[in-house]
Amino acid sequence: MEKIHGHEVIQMMLRSGKAYTRASLLADIVATFGPDSRFFYCSAENLTAEGLIDFLQAKGKFVPCEEGFQTSAELMCKH
Repeated sequence: MEKIHGHEVIQMMLRSGKAYTRASLLADIVATFGPDSRFFYCSAENLTAEGLIDFLQAKGKFVPCEEGFQTSAELMCKH
């Protein structure tokens, strides 16, 4: 099982340039990183894709937009 930093998901979102819904982000995460991947972030470990989405949302990493939400490079922590 591969462990991936949440920054990689944010970078995937930035590269896509599109707005997401929860379902479309989950689908892109699974398509990009695989259904069994686990994620970590600066203060969280062993997150599923759904758990990572919950974590990123709770940490304010998503910017609401008309079509759902996006993210911003400025919202990534710098360490």
